[in-house]
Amino acid sequence: MTMTAEPEIVLEARNITKRFPGVVANEQVSLTLRRGEVLALLGENGAGKTTLMNILYGLYHQDSGEVLIRGEPVRIGGPSDSIRRGIGMVHQHFMLVPVFTVAENIILGAETVKGPFLDLNIARQRIRELSRQYHLDVDPDAYVKDLSVGQQQRVEIIKALYRNADILILDEPTAVLTPQETEELFAIIRSLTARGASVIFISHKLKEVLAIADRIIVLRRGRVVGETTPREATERSLAEMMVGRSVMLEVEKGEAHPGAPMLVLEDVTVLDDRGQQVVNGVSLEVHAGEILGIAGVQGNGQTELVEAITGLRPVHSGKVRINGRDVTNASPRRISETGCAHVPEDRQEDGLVLTYSVADNLVLNTYYTPPFAHGVIRDDRAILDHAVRLIERYDVRTPSALTLVSALSGGNKQKVIIARELSREGRLLVAAQPTRGIDVGSIEFIHQQIVAERDRGAAVLLVSAELDEIMALSDRIAVMYHGRIVATLPAASATREELGLLMAGVQPVGALRESTTDGYGEVNVQR
Repeated sequence: MTMTAEPEIVLEARNITKRFPGVVANEQVSLTLRRGEVLALLGENGAGKTTLMNILYGLYHQDSGEVLIRGEPVRIGGPSDSIRRGIGMVHQHFMLVPVFTVAENIILGAETVKGPFLDLNIARQRIRELSRQYHLDVDPDAYVKDLSVGQQQRVEIIKALYRNADILILDEPTAVLTPQETEELFAIIRSLTARGASVIFISHKLKEVLAIADRIIVLRRGRVVGETTPREATERSLAEMMVGRSVMLEVEKGEAHPGAPMLVLEDVTVLDDRGQQVVNGVSLEVHAGEILGIAGVQGNGQTELVEAITGLRPVHSGKVRINGRDVTNASPRRISETGCAHVPEDRQEDGLVLTYSVADNLVLNTYYTPPFAHGVIRDDRAILDHAVRLIERYDVRTPSALTLVSALSGGNKQKVIIARELSREGRLLVAAQPTRGIDVGSIEFIHQQIVAERDRGAAVLLVSAELDEIMALSDRIAVMYHGRIVATLPAASATREELGLLMAGVQPVGALRESTTDGYGEVNVQR
């Protein structure tokens, strides 16, 4: 009988502990990564995943414990040290220069020269070889600004491979990909591991972890609470391990009862910061008592459209009406006073004042109205009492209402915004990426609140790059591509394949209804 040898351990963390003032981010964390495997790392916000990866990549140094690479204890002094030892990291937000070519981006910091001159020919040849070897299909002479998000991610992977990385850390790598691009990424990962590379895959998407991982390690509150495999685990068991309790993964919602149009856009055009047209003649209606989801890959005009609706960006042409009132180019305060609640895409930049307390953030758009102010006199007691009530109702995990909001985890920061916006009697909720980067327990809570808004008669415009979220919450789905609404479909009959193709700008042959009815009037498909 022959014994199969265990694959070589290429990376090991032993009893890693890292403390910050008032917080133990990692406590006695141990893990191993074997040659040719995909190790998935799961955990709630604040569980310690990012801190651990930053230690392995040299951005932090542990307080105690050790890191071993191929059995040798090492001290990683910084990212350049990490890269030299064969570790590459593809960050969630790509580190690319848009106006440079693929080749120019890849050689930044690792330039090849011939005499005093930069030699791009050697780099181009090496990039083509890597592209063929790992089925990455990247043109070294293409400009990054002209590439899709999925192609840019391939550039980041080649950049790591170009520096001879055989240990890759992928941080939320599918966050802004279409379903088709995600499948292509998984094929690339399998190609990498088949040739001996090892991958640490960080994600909040349980289905994807089960599809791509060989082993799964779960962190909770800075500790390893479990290790399993896709064969032994389910989405439900992983969610319970992450959160420490039973989690409702399916969105429970009854049938929608749409009423009058609450938000009406008429041929709206919006420009970006460079003066380029990024929203091109969008017309749509969102009815009271329904959720209209806008699906699309990030960067197709959704951000600018939401900013135009909520008064954060000028409308170049067209009309925006809320509850029958023309609010085109009105101020954010005036739009808020019409009953529009806004959960912004970037909670730190647009949703919160990080140097303010939780209590003050909960009245950012009502601080000047009774009972929080009487004329120019602020009522601190009313503001504090209000905060205490909302903290309890919306399960915001904070030491106190007077704690600075910057000290909260990502999920709890998002809950502060949700509490502030939904505690008012609004008629329209505009929710942009409402669960981006937060854990499964917080996602469950926020989904429940969005459905509750619909059920009490509010109109909900949901913008999300998460196709599962769009399909689970929406009553109708509009697909946005290159600044246009290319199709509007009833959510009950839309398929992932159909929506994924539309998000990529491809019309599925024979899959779409040219015009049907679903209680809202016509469902349009623009060809």
